[in-house]
Amino acid sequence: MNETINLLKSHRSIRKYKSDPIPQEYVDEIITSAQMASSSSHVQAYSVIGVTDQEKKKELSILSGNQTYIADCPLFFVWCADLYRLQVACEMEKTEIVSGTMENFIVATADVTLAAQNAAIAAESLGLGIVYIGGIRNQSKEVTELLQLPKLVYPVFGMCLGFPDQEPSQRPRLQTNLIYHQEVYNTSNTTNELKIYNQITNEYYLERTKGKVNTNWSKQMSNKLQTASRKHLRKYLEDQGFGFSE
Repeated sequence: MNETINLLKSHRSIRKYKSDPIPQEYVDEIITSAQMASSSSHVQAYSVIGVTDQEKKKELSILSGNQTYIADCPLFFVWCADLYRLQVACEMEKTEIVSGTMENFIVATADVTLAAQNAAIAAESLGLGIVYIGGIRNQSKEVTELLQLPKLVYPVFGMCLGFPDQEPSQRPRLQTNLIYHQEVYNTSNTTNELKIYNQITNEYYLERTKGKVNTNWSKQMSNKLQTASRKHLRKYLEDQGFGFSE
């Protein structure tokens, strides 16, 4: 189609990196690209912490579930939903932010997600690899203390960046007709389509692991979703000022 679409369709999560540092001009371009993402009402309710200090990366690696590639990557981003800056803006105008609303929480979470994906695409266009790290939410309080995040800021996910030192295969995505619905949400063929996807993913894992892993997508999702995870998050978010009063 075109260069941009080809780049988007070639995405793979990279978890092994060369030791080469990322040039500062690359970092500047990535952050500037992130800032050009759409933002609800121009609130720009996000911040990103760039971490290169080796000891801090090691600590974040441990806090995120011992994911060693956090320590190994040259640069680690922590993407944060951020209402603190908006609170300051309101104080400057002698007003008070109503922070404890579900809407403001969703806006900030969506804003940081859009910005991060812009950054990911920019990074890949420069020859870098990335992988998102949801494990940054495993021990949110400890991450908050380590990065000195103020109230009304919370870490949504991390992102490893570096020059790739591996060539992993792409995981097959769901069929487009399971994702895209015209006019109304169509549930008529979901089960049958998922059976097809299960066969595709089963073949993928068997090939990837040389027969050692015999699973499929619905089995993985069932295992993941049958128990609640990160149950500390509601209390943590309340403590950070995201109490859902409205």
